Amino acid sequence: MNLYFLISSRLNSGDKKSFSATVRIISTVVIALGMAVILVSFAVLGGFKRAIKEKIFSLGGHIQVVMADTRESYEELPFASPTLFYLKADTLAGIAHVQSFINKTGLLQTKSEVQGVVLKGIGSDFLFENLKKNLLEGSLVSLADTPYSRKVVLSREIADKLSLRLNDSVWMYFLQNPPRYRKLVVCGIYETGLEEFDDKVIFGDIRLLRSLQQYNDSIVGGYDVFLHDPEALEEGFMNVFNEMDYFLAAIKITDKFPQVFDWLSLVDRNVLIFLILIILVSCFIMVSAVFIMIVERTNMIGLLKALGARNTQIAGIFLLNGMGIILKGMLIGNILAMLVCGIQYYFPVIPLDKTNYYMETVPIHWNWYYWLALNSVTLMMVGMVLILPVMAVSYLKPIRSIKFN
Repeated sequence: MNLYFLISSRLNSGDKKSFSATVRIISTVVIALGMAVILVSFAVLGGFKRAIKEKIFSLGGHIQVVMADTRESYEELPFASPTLFYLKADTLAGIAHVQSFINKTGLLQTKSEVQGVVLKGIGSDFLFENLKKNLLEGSLVSLADTPYSRKVVLSREIADKLSLRLNDSVWMYFLQNPPRYRKLVVCGIYETGLEEFDDKVIFGDIRLLRSLQQYNDSIVGGYDVFLHDPEALEEGFMNVFNEMDYFLAAIKITDKFPQVFDWLSLVDRNVLIFLILIILVSCFIMVSAVFIMIVERTNMIGLLKALGARNTQIAGIFLLNGMGIILKGMLIGNILAMLVCGIQYYFPVIPLDKTNYYMETVPIHWNWYYWLALNSVTLMMVGMVLILPVMAVSYLKPIRSIKFN
């Protein structure tokens, strides 16, 4: 066994009642708690981002392609489909699916309430499984072989405001000239927790809107474009932009709902600041712990120098000792973080206010890349800081060190 490794291990197993032993325990606990907090924070942040993005992407796609228009309106200008872009979309790199839609604004009216909404008309190319994930009760819009379906899916928020339940009828007045209205039937109720959707969007048959506007079966208001990898949004956007027809415009979902993504960016910054603070605290604790160990072992340092040990060799003893504390604390922190995340992931026990956080429980996302990166960064940063206190060994003189009390 290496002599300096042996000395370092003996320092750890020395007097359990010494002050340095207490400091080692405190240092281990601080690093363990700090590591656990960092890992749990990033798992929760990843869960938040993943859950919110999935909700937005599932109902609006990653990119929307519409007619180029300078108006500020919920209703897009109609155009004939399939376009050249739609026909070759399946061959474009990164694109998983394209679905058509028509948006139409109107008023839902019951005997006592009126609510402004946007009816999103969907067709047979719609990814119904995305909407089904957010469906609370009832069924999805039926697209059977009839002229068009009058069934609609409302959000829980709209249904509660209008006191509507499944299979209730409601009149919808469409804002156009001349005004038109249709009697609709509630077939399903969904909930995303995102005010941008739940407050105004309902889903219905695209053929209903075509009939209302006297459009032929080729007319659409736009396309929802889904990507294989949502993280490659910029690359996917450029692929769509370069291949779409000249009269069309592409809009990233991050630009359509900037307030939500700005909020996620703010959360990112807060967690990053939190990470930096915890690493700084861990560094301070470890520097203090090693300084205390050096002071307590000053006599030993003087004796080793008198026997011919070099400064680097003595410094290595305390560096090994400090790294042992760090690794032990990180191991305990990882186990604690896995335990907390595992309990919350499999048995959600920590609730959230859905009106503020868009979900009912704290979400957890297992990203082992981030897990490894956080451990590596923490180990590297705290380990590098240990060089500062061990450098003090070179300034200790053998004679004074042996006489030190």
